[in-house]
Amino acid sequence: MTGLHVGIDIGGTKVLAGEVTAEGRVLRTARRRTPGRLADPRLLDDAVTEALQEVAGERAVASVGLSVAGLVDLSRGRVRFSTHLPWQEDDTAARLSARWGVPVLLDNDVSCAAVAELAYGQGLTHPDFLLVTVGTGIGGAIVHQGQLWRGANGMAGEFGHIRVVPDGRPCECGLRGCLEEYASGNAVVRLAGDAYEDGQAVTAAAAAGDPMAIQAITSVGDWFGIGLAGLVGSFDPAVVVVGGGVADAGELLLGPTRIALERSLVGSGHRDLPQVVVAACGPAAGMIGAAYLARSG
Repeated sequence: MTGLHVGIDIGGTKVLAGEVTAEGRVLRTARRRTPGRLADPRLLDDAVTEALQEVAGERAVASVGLSVAGLVDLSRGRVRFSTHLPWQEDDTAARLSARWGVPVLLDNDVSCAAVAELAYGQGLTHPDFLLVTVGTGIGGAIVHQGQLWRGANGMAGEFGHIRVVPDGRPCECGLRGCLEEYASGNAVVRLAGDAYEDGQAVTAAAAAGDPMAIQAITSVGDWFGIGLAGLVGSFDPAVVVVGGGVADAGELLLGPTRIALERSLVGSGHRDLPQVVVAACGPAAGMIGAAYLARSG
């Protein structure tokens, strides 16, 4: 099919649209801010549309892949629930396909990131891995023998909403004490004193040597390692791939994560620990995977 195959990643703080080649190379991107969960859903529709139009310009669009932070019903193209977005029980694919006049394919954001890693990144050498993304929240995907394992409802991998502190901090999902309240971009911003726009800004400040930002990243890494210990105990992966914007902190995040993982894992000292590596496709993995989805039809 002639025309552009555009991938759009819709996360808790930003919409990122991109033109991506068949080889996974990003040629052009456009970014918009994501309205909050309580906003009018039409505002999010408009933001996504503006990003798509900026990427396409005057060129024809053949198809669009959407990478969405939320529980997705693949068979019906619906967003069933999202902690951070105003789309709830929403016929997203059909509505936006009608608006844009092109096919729209929809998947969960971390599932899209896993597709990108399988096609272009860590999956080329690791056919079995857990992917855990640390962005506005925390998401996950389970890859076994080169295939995504989606679970009975297609919604496996909601690792951010494992409860690590009974009656802990309230989470936007409606529960309390969820892992992402202690180990996510939102958590790192809160720990850094709300002086930064998002987790990636804190990450940049930590890389530049800001002590408060480093302390915040270290705390998040510690909690993240505790969360990973539960996942490793459950799935026993050889490799944990860490993605999302906060993963740009590299060893500032992964160093404390590995220490906490080893300290918290059942049977530690009597088993091989998994490799903990950074996602090869970076924070744009959801968009890259969505473009792959659009191209594959």
